[in-house]
Amino acid sequence: MPRSKPNIIITGTPGVGKTSFCESLVDTTDLQHLAINHVAKVRDCHDGWDREMKSWIVDEDKVRECTSLPSSGSGTKSFNGGTQLLDAIEDEVQVGGYLIDWHACDLFPRSWIDLVIVLRSDSSILYDRLKARNYPQQKLQENMDAEIMEVLLAEARGAFEDEIVIELQSNTSDDMENNVSRIETWVEQWKQDHGNAVTADGQEV
Repeated sequence: MPRSKPNIIITGTPGVGKTSFCESLVDTTDLQHLAINHVAKVRDCHDGWDREMKSWIVDEDKVRECTSLPSSGSGTKSFNGGTQLLDAIEDEVQVGGYLIDWHACDLFPRSWIDLVIVLRSDSSILYDRLKARNYPQQKLQENMDAEIMEVLLAEARGAFEDEIVIELQSNTSDDMENNVSRIETWVEQWKQDHGNAVTADGQEV
């Protein structure tokens, strides 16, 4: 099914501003916000609530079973009919026009994705944001370590071609405004460059 709008993954450590960024882009573009954490919750791809960590225990194995994305042999991952997570969003995402908000960006077929944005924040700013959320110390430290070691940036670069992975700083309101403006421009350029639309396997028609 050809798509006339791009799909963009918004990823990053908790606290870098993914949700706010997506909501701002929804206001300035015709893209829709797809929060995968919510989809995983309602589709039962979790193992319950962790009282100590104060978060849902997202079962990566269940999510991978839900998404079921084995390699097609051509470097592109393909969907094989999983019944939960990607099954719930497959038709919509293949039409295009989604801001896919989650940290595990390597779960999605490469042919579905046109841009991967990794939001980053300075350690001191991120610490204050996570502290304000009343994160337990263990959870706070795990997220701080992930940001400092660039875990999600490395994951994005390992899962997608370098040319579609970009890193954006998300420390201030000015950063947010500049990032939104930059991606708004990118979306409009993508539409111009892909006036003939793009098929589900990433080919122009």
